Amino acid sequence: MSTAQQVPDILSAEFAAAPYPAYQVMRETAPLIWHEATQSYIVSRYEDVERVFKDKAGEFTTDNYAWQIEPVHGKTILQLSGREHAVRRALVAPAFRGSDLEQKFLPVIERNSRELIDAFRHTGSVDLVADYATRFPVNVIADMLGLDKADHARFHRWYTAVIAFLGNLSGDPEVTAAGERTRVEFAEYMLPIIRDRRENLGEDLLSTLCAAEVDGVRMSDEDVKAFCSLLLAAGGETTDKAIAGIFANLLVNPDQLAAVRADRSLIPRAFAETLRFTPPVHMIMRQSATEVKLSGGTIPAGATVTCLIGAANRDESRYRDPDRFDIFRDDLTTTTAFSAAADHLAFALGRHFCVGALLAKAEVEIGVGQLLDAMPDVRLADGFEPAEQGVFTRGPQSLPVRFTPVRD
Repeated sequence: MSTAQQVPDILSAEFAAAPYPAYQVMRETAPLIWHEATQSYIVSRYEDVERVFKDKAGEFTTDNYAWQIEPVHGKTILQLSGREHAVRRALVAPAFRGSDLEQKFLPVIERNSRELIDAFRHTGSVDLVADYATRFPVNVIADMLGLDKADHARFHRWYTAVIAFLGNLSGDPEVTAAGERTRVEFAEYMLPIIRDRRENLGEDLLSTLCAAEVDGVRMSDEDVKAFCSLLLAAGGETTDKAIAGIFANLLVNPDQLAAVRADRSLIPRAFAETLRFTPPVHMIMRQSATEVKLSGGTIPAGATVTCLIGAANRDESRYRDPDRFDIFRDDLTTTTAFSAAADHLAFALGRHFCVGALLAKAEVEIGVGQLLDAMPDVRLADGFEPAEQGVFTRGPQSLPVRFTPVRD
């Protein structure tokens, strides 16, 4: 196993400013690093991260989530394994695929996107992050759950605090306290709504979760609340950064933007390549159940393993010219990019593959399509160069664009 002398520390300002060159050094010279500050083993090569996520041999668990996410969400489906996990997943998964997604939620997605675009379509300029990307997925989830969108500002504050807690690698006590406070506030908000919804079931997702039953098992109020908390954070922060990332990547590659504008069936390709090239989530942790040998050395049992998705997705042993954004690359399969058979790692893999992947795909296809309709000649504001921020989750903080308003 390598020492980390030659690699910028993942908690350093140098790493935060430019993680991709650091990832390359890790893959080449230090593919397994013991990181003292986070008390974890860092893995960066595609083959190693893929192995941890797929976990065919039962070597890795999500036991780390007991301290990592339970303090903000409560106990979620992510912490479960085996039969318990399979049953819980069967309770929530149908809402995110197939006919439920298409019939119930596509109209919700279309309406929420259109409402946001209507606010700026006549102006000729917009910040795609502040005025669209940070609002759209949270509004969709609130609408799907049948919550009051007037509470949008609270949802956004909550999920921002949760994401900050999850990414609090340096252990800032204020960030920890804010995350734990959010858990209490969210429970106070949600539990009365859940109890009321059980008495008055409707067509919304919250009603579906309250009524769902598999093999005689139903979700408790606490289960439902924890899943809604997870959904807001995981579905808000990630899709928000994905949409911003797609536009940032396309705007600096005008030929590819023109191709997508001309052929909207390329949007899933642009999404898949964005997930590979600039994934919204850069690291996911697991815990080793046994001693495990990886390409860079051996991890002992019971250790926290930090999987660097942002590094693995740019592994030159897996992708040709990995530091180039190319929606036409032939070593990334779009048809499986939103399933557990994906060959990028942005949604994880295996039994904990992102349950909302198809929802995210629908949001991106509809949102990007509607934005291109409203802004056919969209371009970056003069002199603006997109810059990503973040270590745990990462994406453009701002994306000011100009366009000629379309006359209705």
